[in-house]
Amino acid sequence: MSILALDFETANETRASACALGLAWIEGTTVGKTDYRLIRPDPLRVQGMNVAIHGILPEHVADQPEFPTVWDASVGNMPLSLVLAHNAAFDMSVLRASFDLYGLSWPTFSYLCTVKVARAVWPDLPDHRLSTVARHLDVTLTHHHAGSDALACARIALLAMQQMGCADLASLAKDLNITLGTIGPHGYIPCRGGARRFRR
Repeated sequence: MSILALDFETANETRASACALGLAWIEGTTVGKTDYRLIRPDPLRVQGMNVAIHGILPEHVADQPEFPTVWDASVGNMPLSLVLAHNAAFDMSVLRASFDLYGLSWPTFSYLCTVKVARAVWPDLPDHRLSTVARHLDVTLTHHHAGSDALACARIALLAMQQMGCADLASLAKDLNITLGTIGPHGYIPCRGGARRFRR
């Protein structure tokens, strides 16, 4: 079973317009393999506001594979024990909408939102955006590059685990009173909670 941090960028205002996917696999207490893929959204409609955020232009994705091919090549049927995302509500909505667009069954996994983790472990930060948390922890980040964002998300989770003295990410979630979200053919349950029981 794999632990995977992921991040999507979208081409326009719709959730089913993924144009980039970043992945970072966690192996024990370190980040192992990483991956970054461009995706051709269907339809190919790229909004200027989104380009201003991530810099991905229509010509960057016009000849790229669409979402099902990218997902199969990068994740496929790999069993996932846990998926991480920073502001997971967004990334999970992109994932669900992308599977729905192509009439595919949702994959099955539990997931943990690292925004909730960061709020609980580092409550005194001015905000808990990925860039703010990464800067606080001295984690290298090229913000809104999906590969860099996924890698930063994974590293933040591991640093939180270290800060809290937890043996694994499931224990971290439990210690922080976070209920893992779930996604699967049965439906979707959001990740909830995040209040710390105590300070260490």
